[in-house]
Amino acid sequence: MTVGKGFDVTALGELLMDLTQNGLSSQGNGLFEANPGGAPCNVLAMLKKLGRSCAFVGKVGDDMFGRLLRDVGEEAGICMDHLAFSKDVRTTLAFVKTFDNGDRDFSFYRDPGADMMLTEDELPLDVIAGSRIFHFGSLSMTHEAVRKATYKAVECAQEGGALISFDPNLRPPLWSSMEQAREQIAYGLARCDILKIADDELEFMTGETDLDKGAKILRERYPDIRLFNVTAGARGSCSYHGDERVFVSACKLGGTIETTGAGDTFCASVLDFVLEHGLDGLTREDLTDMLRFANAAAYLVTTRKGAIRSMPERAEVEALLRG
Repeated sequence: MTVGKGFDVTALGELLMDLTQNGLSSQGNGLFEANPGGAPCNVLAMLKKLGRSCAFVGKVGDDMFGRLLRDVGEEAGICMDHLAFSKDVRTTLAFVKTFDNGDRDFSFYRDPGADMMLTEDELPLDVIAGSRIFHFGSLSMTHEAVRKATYKAVECAQEGGALISFDPNLRPPLWSSMEQAREQIAYGLARCDILKIADDELEFMTGETDLDKGAKILRERYPDIRLFNVTAGARGSCSYHGDERVFVSACKLGGTIETTGAGDTFCASVLDFVLEHGLDGLTREDLTDMLRFANAAAYLVTTRKGAIRSMPERAEVEALLRG
C-alpha cells in the first residue's frame, strides 16, 4: 500500500504528566511542578520547532491532566486530533526526582494508566500510512492491548512506505520483567530504519559498555537499521551509517538543570535531518553536522525544566553552534 504523504512525522506512545520536584514549601513539604511530557510527544514538539508537520497518536484519561496534555500539544502545533480519551482509566503520572548532576529517578502511577489502554480500533491508519516517518518507543509495548495497537501501527506505516524510527526509552519499573523488555525492544530494533539508543540501553541489549562493540553486535543482528545513533549523555553521541562511524562530543557549557527531554530533542533533530537529506549516501561530514546540531539542541533542553514547552528554536541551536 503506497499513499500520498501527509504529516512529516507521526508518533505513537505515552503522553503523561511529569510531576517534578521544584523546591520546598514554607512548611518544608516538597513542591512538584506539573510538566507535560512523554517521549514521543517530546520528539514531536521539537520537530514542530524545526518546522515539521506532526501528528500524535495515543490515549489519556478524560480528566484534568488529560485535557491539559491535549491543550499543550495543540499549543505546540502538534495535531492532537487522534488523541483518545478513556472514561475509565486516569492519565499516567510520573513523579520525577532530579539529582544534582541533572539525572533523574522516576516513580510511575500507571497500573493501569490511560496510555496503556490504546486499542487497534482507535488507530488513524490513514494518517499513519500517509506519514513520511513513523516514530515509536518501547513503552507502548509494555501491555497487551497497546502492544497490539503498536504492532498494527508499525505494520501500517511500513505498508504505506514510511520510514520507521525507534527509541527504546527503557524504563525498568514499567515492565513486568526485564526479559519482556528485551523481547519488545528487539521487536523495535528488527523493524526500524532509524534508531536512537542510549548507552545504558545498548549495554542492556548487548552486555557491552563499549559503544562500538555494542553497536557492532546490534548492527550485525539487525542489518536493516540504516542510521544507527547512540547517545552517551555528557560524553556525546555516535552515528553509524554504512561503513561510516562518527563521534561528536557533547556541549559542555554548564547550566544543566535536568536531562528530561534531552534524548527526545536529539532524536527529533536526527529525524529533521533525515527529512531534509534522506538516508542514502550520507557522508562523514553529513553525520558530523547532524550530531553537532542534535547535541547542541539536547544541551539547550538540559538548561530548562520540562520538555514539551522547553524545546529550542532552530535559530537558538544555530547560534550556539556559531558561538
